Amino acid sequence: MALIQMNLMSRALMRTVPVNVILPADKLTMPGMPEREEKPYKTLYLLHRVFGDYMDWVAGTRIQRYAEEHDLAVVMPSGDNAFYVDREDSNNLYGTFVGKDLVELTRKMFPLSRKREDTWIGGLSMGGFGALRNGLKYSDTFSHIVVLSGALHLEQMAARTKDAPIFIESKSYAEACFGDLTKVLSSDKNPRYLAAQIKAAGKPFPKIFITCGDQDSLLPVNQDMAAYLEQQGAAVTFTIRPGNHEWDFWDDGIKRALEWLPTEKNGLGINSGNIGTH
Repeated sequence: MALIQMNLMSRALMRTVPVNVILPADKLTMPGMPEREEKPYKTLYLLHRVFGDYMDWVAGTRIQRYAEEHDLAVVMPSGDNAFYVDREDSNNLYGTFVGKDLVELTRKMFPLSRKREDTWIGGLSMGGFGALRNGLKYSDTFSHIVVLSGALHLEQMAARTKDAPIFIESKSYAEACFGDLTKVLSSDKNPRYLAAQIKAAGKPFPKIFITCGDQDSLLPVNQDMAAYLEQQGAAVTFTIRPGNHEWDFWDDGIKRALEWLPTEKNGLGINSGNIGTH
């Protein structure tokens, strides 16, 4: 399993961005183990939380092992603390970067499938919001969306009237990410707005997987979002599992999400933790 760390230039951001890519192209097999047909890889674009970066998923979960087992390419960019939406006034077009630039560039660089049914997006916390927003915004590109403990409290952020001691709870931080808070709910920064647009246009929804811990303060907004998306016509798999807003929950969550996704599930190859069978 190749783990590739690189920097790439984004037109949307007009700067280089660090990205991790997991690619099972070097997967070794022993006699009797299944050989993969040589064809483009199904791909999951995986977004990190606030305070995180492109190393988050590799450091906090066993995503590399899971990706190898599923013969899956995984692309993990840095998104700063910007909620993966576009801020035109500061040229922080993180939504365009994730939904368009990153997909186009990685498809040029690696043997990735260009089919919608093989292209998926996911994330945790802030990245869960980014996955849902951009999965809906670019629903012609992504066929499946994975949301783990999503920071889906946009209505609460839009209602902020003052700053708070913790920057992520402040009005100024919400404005830095989303702009005018009086307009954000009726814009394409809002997943609910995008879902209503998809329904009105009669377009197909991506399939959506949402999970949240029973001790997580974000559980109510995840429940509400799952119900709303179902009302709009999306196929939603929603689960509540024991846990809080922490890595043990997310490691188990991404493992379950990969079981839900239509991966190839060809099994582990030869690696330091699995020498295969003789």
